[in-house]
Amino acid sequence: MLYSSYIQLTNPKKRWQAVDHSVLRQKNIQLWICHLDTGLPEVSGNKCLKLKHHLLQVVQSGYAGVVTFGGAYSNHLCAVAASCHAMGLKSVAYVRTDELDATNPTLAFCQQQGMQLITLDRSRYRQRAEPAFITRITALHPDLLLVPEGGSSTAGCLGVSELDLASTPDGNADLILCATASGGTLAGIVNGHNCDVLGIAVVRDTSLPLRVQQLITKAHAEKQWRIDNSFTGKGYGHFDSSLLAFCRNMAAQKVYLEPIYTGKALAGAIKLVEKNLIPSGSRLSFFHTGGLQGLQGLRHRNLITAADFALLSGSMAD
Repeated sequence: MLYSSYIQLTNPKKRWQAVDHSVLRQKNIQLWICHLDTGLPEVSGNKCLKLKHHLLQVVQSGYAGVVTFGGAYSNHLCAVAASCHAMGLKSVAYVRTDELDATNPTLAFCQQQGMQLITLDRSRYRQRAEPAFITRITALHPDLLLVPEGGSSTAGCLGVSELDLASTPDGNADLILCATASGGTLAGIVNGHNCDVLGIAVVRDTSLPLRVQQLITKAHAEKQWRIDNSFTGKGYGHFDSSLLAFCRNMAAQKVYLEPIYTGKALAGAIKLVEKNLIPSGSRLSFFHTGGLQGLQGLRHRNLITAADFALLSGSMAD
Protein backbone atom coordinates (compact mmCIF):
# COMPACT_ATOMS: atom_id res chain seq x y z
CA MET A 1 0.00 0.00 0.00
CA LEU A 2 2.82 2.39 0.90
CA TYR A 3 4.70 1.78 -2.34
CA SER A 4 1.57 1.94 -4.51
CA SER A 5 0.72 5.32 -2.98
CA TYR A 6 4.28 6.46 -3.68
CA ILE A 7 4.00 5.43 -7.34
CA GLN A 8 0.72 7.31 -7.74
CA LEU A 9 2.14 10.50 -6.22
CA THR A 10 5.41 10.52 -8.13
CA ASN A 11 4.21 9.58 -11.62
CA PRO A 12 2.17 12.63 -12.63
CA LYS A 13 0.21 13.03 -15.83
CA LYS A 14 1.78 15.57 -18.17
CA ARG A 15 -0.35 18.02 -20.15
CA TRP A 16 0.76 20.67 -22.65
CA GLN A 17 -1.13 23.92 -23.19
CA ALA A 18 -0.43 26.47 -25.93
CA VAL A 19 -0.51 30.14 -24.91
CA ASP A 20 -2.12 32.70 -27.18
CA HIS A 21 -0.93 36.29 -26.72
CA SER A 22 -0.66 39.24 -29.10
CA VAL A 23 3.05 39.72 -28.31
CA LEU A 24 3.80 36.07 -29.09
CA ARG A 25 1.91 36.28 -32.38
CA GLN A 26 3.70 39.49 -33.33
CA LYS A 27 7.13 37.94 -32.71
CA ASN A 28 6.20 34.56 -34.25
CA ILE A 29 6.99 32.74 -31.01
CA GLN A 30 5.37 29.56 -29.72
CA LEU A 31 4.95 29.21 -25.96
CA TRP A 32 3.90 25.87 -24.51
CA ILE A 33 3.07 25.40 -20.83
CA CYS A 34 3.79 22.01 -19.26
CA HIS A 35 1.41 21.03 -16.45
CA LEU A 36 1.74 18.03 -14.10
CA ASP A 37 -1.18 16.43 -12.28
CA THR A 38 -1.00 13.75 -9.57
CA GLY A 39 -4.69 13.83 -8.69
CA LEU A 40 -3.87 15.79 -5.54
CA PRO A 41 -3.89 19.56 -6.30
CA GLU A 42 -1.47 20.25 -3.43
CA VAL A 43 1.13 17.91 -4.95
CA SER A 44 1.01 19.23 -8.52
CA GLY A 45 3.64 21.01 -10.58
CA ASN A 46 7.20 20.70 -9.39
CA LYS A 47 6.27 19.47 -5.89
CA CYS A 48 5.72 15.83 -6.85
CA LEU A 49 9.09 15.81 -8.61
CA LYS A 50 11.02 17.49 -5.80
CA LEU A 51 9.54 15.07 -3.27
CA LYS A 52 9.90 11.95 -5.45
CA HIS A 53 13.34 10.79 -4.30
CA HIS A 54 12.90 12.07 -0.76
CA LEU A 55 9.81 9.90 -0.41
CA LEU A 56 11.61 6.98 -2.02
CA GLN A 57 14.31 7.31 0.64
CA VAL A 58 11.60 7.28 3.32
CA VAL A 59 10.15 4.07 1.86
CA GLN A 60 13.48 2.32 1.34
CA SER A 61 15.10 3.36 4.62
CA GLY A 62 12.14 2.73 6.87
CA TYR A 63 11.63 6.28 8.09
CA ALA A 64 8.29 7.02 9.74
CA GLY A 65 7.85 10.20 7.70
CA VAL A 66 9.26 13.65 6.95
CA VAL A 67 10.32 16.77 8.87
CA THR A 68 10.73 19.99 6.88
CA PHE A 69 10.52 23.81 6.88
CA GLY A 70 8.31 26.44 5.25
CA GLY A 71 6.47 29.73 5.50
CA ALA A 72 2.94 30.16 6.76
CA TYR A 73 1.47 29.94 3.22
CA SER A 74 3.97 27.45 1.82
CA ASN A 75 3.11 25.30 -1.20
CA HIS A 76 5.88 22.96 -0.07
CA LEU A 77 4.28 22.34 3.34
CA CYS A 78 0.95 21.52 1.71
CA ALA A 79 2.64 19.08 -0.66
CA VAL A 80 4.54 17.33 2.13
CA ALA A 81 1.43 17.12 4.31
CA ALA A 82 -0.74 15.74 1.49
CA SER A 83 1.92 13.28 0.32
CA CYS A 84 2.59 11.92 3.78
CA HIS A 85 -1.12 11.63 4.53
CA ALA A 86 -1.70 9.71 1.28
CA MET A 87 1.14 7.35 2.14
CA GLY A 88 0.24 6.90 5.80
CA LEU A 89 3.40 8.67 7.00
CA LYS A 90 4.07 11.20 9.75
CA SER A 91 4.85 14.80 8.84
CA VAL A 92 6.31 17.59 10.95
CA ALA A 93 6.96 21.16 9.82
CA TYR A 94 8.84 24.05 11.37
CA VAL A 95 6.88 27.10 10.26
CA ARG A 96 8.21 30.64 9.89
CA THR A 97 5.70 32.42 12.10
CA ASP A 98 5.40 33.75 15.64
CA GLU A 99 2.10 32.00 16.25
CA LEU A 100 -0.19 29.65 14.40
CA ASP A 101 -3.24 31.31 12.85
CA ALA A 102 -6.18 28.94 13.02
CA THR A 103 -7.85 30.78 10.12
CA ASN A 104 -4.86 30.40 7.77
CA PRO A 105 -6.12 28.03 5.02
CA THR A 106 -2.67 26.63 4.25
CA LEU A 107 -1.85 25.70 7.82
CA ALA A 108 -5.39 24.47 8.41
CA PHE A 109 -5.03 22.11 5.44
CA CYS A 110 -1.67 20.85 6.72
CA GLN A 111 -3.17 20.10 10.13
CA GLN A 112 -6.15 18.36 8.51
CA GLN A 113 -3.62 16.10 6.77
CA GLY A 114 -2.09 15.21 10.14
CA MET A 115 0.97 17.44 9.97
CA GLN A 116 2.44 18.62 13.29
CA LEU A 117 3.28 22.33 13.10
CA ILE A 118 6.03 23.93 15.22
CA THR A 119 6.59 27.69 15.15
CA LEU A 120 9.94 29.36 14.55
CA ASP A 121 10.40 33.12 14.69
CA ARG A 122 12.22 34.73 11.77
CA SER A 123 15.53 34.88 13.61
CA ARG A 124 15.60 31.17 14.38
CA TYR A 125 14.14 30.28 10.98
CA ARG A 126 17.18 31.83 9.27
CA GLN A 127 19.28 29.07 10.87
CA ARG A 128 17.44 26.31 8.97
CA ALA A 129 20.36 25.55 6.63
CA GLU A 130 23.11 25.76 9.28
CA PRO A 131 24.74 22.38 10.08
CA ALA A 132 24.42 22.78 13.87
CA PHE A 133 20.72 23.63 13.58
CA ILE A 134 20.07 20.71 11.22
CA THR A 135 21.85 18.39 13.66
CA ARG A 136 19.54 19.54 16.47
CA ILE A 137 16.42 19.05 14.34
CA THR A 138 17.41 15.55 13.21
CA ALA A 139 18.22 14.61 16.81
CA LEU A 140 14.74 15.73 17.84
CA HIS A 141 13.15 13.66 15.05
CA PRO A 142 15.39 10.60 14.55
CA ASP A 143 12.58 8.62 12.89
CA LEU A 144 11.92 11.28 10.23
CA LEU A 145 13.79 12.21 7.05
CA LEU A 146 14.73 15.89 7.00
CA VAL A 147 13.72 17.53 3.71
CA PRO A 148 15.03 21.07 3.09
CA GLU A 149 12.75 24.03 2.48
CA GLY A 150 11.07 23.74 -0.91
CA GLY A 151 12.53 20.26 -1.39
CA SER A 152 15.56 21.93 -3.00
CA SER A 153 18.33 19.39 -2.59
CA THR A 154 20.27 16.91 -4.71
CA ALA A 155 17.36 14.48 -4.37
CA GLY A 156 14.84 17.17 -5.30
CA CYS A 157 16.83 18.17 -8.37
CA LEU A 158 17.07 14.55 -9.49
CA GLY A 159 13.29 14.26 -9.61
CA VAL A 160 12.97 17.44 -11.68
CA SER A 161 15.75 16.34 -14.06
CA GLU A 162 13.73 13.25 -15.01
CA LEU A 163 10.91 15.31 -16.56
CA ASP A 164 11.16 15.89 -20.33
CA LEU A 165 10.37 19.57 -20.76
CA ALA A 166 12.11 19.97 -24.10
CA SER A 167 9.76 17.88 -26.28
CA THR A 168 6.72 20.09 -26.86
CA PRO A 169 3.79 18.86 -28.99
CA ASP A 170 5.14 20.88 -31.92
CA GLY A 171 8.82 19.98 -31.64
CA ASN A 172 11.86 20.55 -29.46
CA ALA A 173 12.01 23.74 -27.42
CA ASP A 174 14.72 26.33 -27.98
CA LEU A 175 14.43 27.57 -24.40
CA ILE A 176 12.92 26.19 -21.18
CA LEU A 177 11.64 28.70 -18.61
CA CYS A 178 10.40 28.46 -15.03
CA ALA A 179 9.76 30.55 -11.94
CA THR A 180 12.75 30.49 -9.59
CA ALA A 181 12.72 30.95 -5.82
CA SER A 182 14.77 28.35 -3.92
CA GLY A 183 16.64 27.25 -7.06
CA GLY A 184 16.05 23.49 -6.98
CA THR A 185 13.69 23.35 -9.94
CA LEU A 186 15.97 25.46 -12.13
CA ALA A 187 19.00 23.31 -11.25
CA GLY A 188 17.05 20.12 -11.93
CA ILE A 189 15.97 21.36 -15.36
CA VAL A 190 19.58 22.25 -16.21
CA ASN A 191 20.71 18.79 -15.10
CA GLY A 192 18.14 17.08 -17.29
CA HIS A 193 18.27 18.99 -20.58
CA ASN A 194 20.66 20.09 -23.29
CA CYS A 195 18.85 23.23 -24.45
CA ASP A 196 19.14 26.69 -22.87
CA VAL A 197 17.32 27.24 -19.57
CA LEU A 198 16.09 30.51 -18.07
CA GLY A 199 14.91 30.96 -14.51
CA ILE A 200 12.77 34.03 -13.87
CA ALA A 201 13.42 35.05 -10.27
CA VAL A 202 10.39 35.77 -8.11
CA VAL A 203 12.52 36.64 -5.07
CA ARG A 204 15.21 39.22 -4.38
CA ASP A 205 18.03 36.93 -3.32
CA THR A 206 21.64 37.59 -4.28
CA SER A 207 22.61 34.07 -3.12
CA LEU A 208 20.25 32.37 -5.59
CA PRO A 209 22.73 31.90 -8.49
CA LEU A 210 25.28 30.30 -6.16
CA ARG A 211 22.69 27.94 -4.69
CA VAL A 212 21.62 26.88 -8.19
CA GLN A 213 25.25 26.36 -9.21
CA GLN A 214 25.85 24.15 -6.17
CA LEU A 215 22.94 21.90 -7.18
CA ILE A 216 24.01 21.54 -10.82
CA THR A 217 25.98 18.35 -11.30
CA LYS A 218 29.55 18.44 -12.62
CA ALA A 219 28.46 16.74 -15.82
CA HIS A 220 26.18 19.70 -16.57
CA ALA A 221 28.33 22.52 -15.20
CA GLU A 222 28.94 24.00 -18.66
CA LYS A 223 25.27 24.08 -19.70
CA GLN A 224 23.78 27.41 -20.77
CA TRP A 225 21.48 28.77 -18.09
CA ARG A 226 20.80 32.09 -16.43
CA ILE A 227 18.52 33.85 -13.99
CA ASP A 228 16.63 37.01 -14.91
CA ASN A 229 16.02 39.30 -11.91
CA SER A 230 14.05 41.97 -13.79
CA PHE A 231 10.60 40.96 -12.63
CA THR A 232 10.84 40.55 -8.86
CA GLY A 233 9.07 43.88 -8.30
CA LYS A 234 8.97 44.73 -4.59
CA GLY A 235 10.11 41.21 -3.77
CA TYR A 236 8.72 37.80 -2.92
CA GLY A 237 4.98 37.74 -2.35
CA HIS A 238 4.41 41.23 -3.75
CA PHE A 239 2.55 41.98 -6.97
CA ASP A 240 0.90 44.98 -8.57
CA SER A 241 -2.42 45.55 -10.33
CA SER A 242 -0.92 45.02 -13.80
CA LEU A 243 0.35 41.55 -12.86
CA LEU A 244 -3.02 40.63 -11.38
CA ALA A 245 -4.69 41.85 -14.58
CA PHE A 246 -2.31 39.63 -16.60
CA CYS A 247 -3.34 36.61 -14.52
CA ARG A 248 -7.00 37.45 -15.09
CA ASN A 249 -6.45 37.70 -18.84
CA MET A 250 -4.67 34.34 -18.91
CA ALA A 251 -7.52 32.76 -16.93
CA ALA A 252 -9.88 33.83 -19.70
CA GLN A 253 -8.11 31.29 -21.96
CA LYS A 254 -8.03 28.69 -19.16
CA VAL A 255 -4.40 29.31 -18.25
CA TYR A 256 -4.65 29.43 -14.46
CA LEU A 257 -1.88 31.24 -12.63
CA GLU A 258 -1.18 32.88 -9.29
CA PRO A 259 0.79 36.16 -9.08
CA ILE A 260 3.51 34.95 -6.69
CA TYR A 261 5.28 32.34 -8.85
CA THR A 262 3.86 31.25 -12.20
CA GLY A 263 2.02 34.47 -13.01
CA LYS A 264 5.02 36.63 -12.29
CA ALA A 265 7.32 34.35 -14.31
CA LEU A 266 5.02 33.97 -17.34
CA ALA A 267 4.37 37.72 -17.47
CA GLY A 268 8.14 38.19 -17.33
CA ALA A 269 8.66 35.76 -20.20
CA ILE A 270 6.23 37.66 -22.42
CA LYS A 271 7.94 40.95 -21.49
CA LEU A 272 11.26 39.46 -22.61
CA VAL A 273 9.68 38.52 -25.93
CA GLU A 274 8.24 42.03 -26.28
CA LYS A 275 11.70 43.54 -25.68
CA ASN A 276 13.23 41.27 -28.35
CA LEU A 277 15.37 39.54 -25.72
CA ILE A 278 14.12 36.18 -26.97
CA PRO A 279 14.74 35.58 -30.70
CA SER A 280 11.79 35.74 -33.06
CA GLY A 281 10.68 32.31 -34.22
CA SER A 282 11.65 30.59 -30.96
CA ARG A 283 9.71 27.73 -29.43
CA LEU A 284 9.46 28.09 -25.64
CA SER A 285 8.62 25.54 -22.96
CA PHE A 286 7.33 27.01 -19.70
CA PHE A 287 7.10 24.73 -16.67
CA HIS A 288 3.99 25.44 -14.61
CA THR A 289 5.21 24.71 -11.09
CA GLY A 290 1.72 24.52 -9.56
CA GLY A 291 1.06 26.46 -6.39
CA LEU A 292 -2.55 27.45 -7.07
CA GLN A 293 -3.33 26.59 -3.44
CA GLY A 294 -1.53 29.84 -2.63
CA LEU A 295 -4.53 31.73 -3.99
CA GLN A 296 -6.38 30.77 -0.81
CA GLY A 297 -3.74 32.56 1.24
CA LEU A 298 -3.98 35.67 -0.93
CA ARG A 299 -7.75 35.68 -0.46
CA HIS A 300 -7.34 35.12 3.28
CA ARG A 301 -5.13 38.22 3.50
CA ASN A 302 -7.50 40.23 1.28
CA LEU A 303 -4.79 40.62 -1.38
CA ILE A 304 -7.23 39.36 -4.01
CA THR A 305 -11.03 39.39 -4.07
CA ALA A 306 -13.35 36.41 -3.86
CA ALA A 307 -14.10 36.90 -7.58
CA ASP A 308 -10.39 36.85 -8.40
CA PHE A 309 -9.94 33.69 -6.37
CA ALA A 310 -12.74 31.97 -8.25
CA LEU A 311 -11.43 33.13 -11.63
CA LEU A 312 -7.72 32.44 -11.13
CA SER A 313 -8.24 29.04 -9.51
CA GLY A 314 -10.50 27.91 -12.34
CA SER A 315 -13.50 27.32 -10.10
CA MET A 316 -15.54 29.56 -12.41
CA ALA A 317 -14.61 27.47 -15.44
CA ASP A 318 -17.34 25.53 -17.26
